[in-house]
Amino acid sequence: MGIAWADRMLTLPDGQQIHAMHGIHPEGENKPTLVFLHEALGHIRMWKKFPEMLAERLGCNVLVNERLGYGRSSAITLPRQDDYLVPEGEQRLAEMLDAAGINKVILIGHSDGGTIALIGAAALGDRVVAMVTEAAHLYADELTLKGIREAVEMYQTTDLPERLARYHEDRTDLLFRAWSETWLRESCHQNMNFSPWLKDIRCPSLIMQGKDDQYGVPGQVTDICDGIGSHAQPCFVDNCGHVPHLEASDAVLALMEAFIREQLAA
Repeated sequence: MGIAWADRMLTLPDGQQIHAMHGIHPEGENKPTLVFLHEALGHIRMWKKFPEMLAERLGCNVLVNERLGYGRSSAITLPRQDDYLVPEGEQRLAEMLDAAGINKVILIGHSDGGTIALIGAAALGDRVVAMVTEAAHLYADELTLKGIREAVEMYQTTDLPERLARYHEDRTDLLFRAWSETWLRESCHQNMNFSPWLKDIRCPSLIMQGKDDQYGVPGQVTDICDGIGSHAQPCFVDNCGHVPHLEASDAVLALMEAFIREQLAA
């Protein structure tokens, strides 16, 4: 018997709604829930089968959501604030978990979602049993900004809008602008610094990045680990770029499973 999925609309205290898929495993009742936090242009379906495969291996429940503005969640308007990731980690993550009736969690965040996981792990304290990040950012480095500028050119000259529209439909242009215009805004990328949250992270943390990540320098990983301390471990994944869970799926699945299994046994 595998995971049973429930399609949920979670209402936050301010009335906005978060769309989520909640997977219940037969053995998951007394284990922390795997909570997947998506990237800047992410969507539930863009994770593919990865959340389900990891949850199946570990016997855990799993929650995959779409942040405000994405998928079927409540809409956002532009411009985004420079610090838009902060309330996502400090406030909305906890509100979403409360609405879903979830207490103990293992956070798994990719890119923007990785940064949200860092802030959330600091804010949620003992509710976070462990954390895995892929391509999280503490700051906007030269590779980040170069990659975003190249993506803007691709958006203007290739079929990238059509490919993104398979997931985002009529929100595609707004979400692309929300990402690119915010990060490229001088006040945002010059002042971006999420380091202050690291000292409050107490959970075991696996900090991952593809060796060929086109959106972040290796220093992002080492700086995150230095800020968290001895309970953080760096992991550079061979032969992949910005999306390790899809570009090196088997290897990343094995790495995450081994790390999380160790925490569940502790």
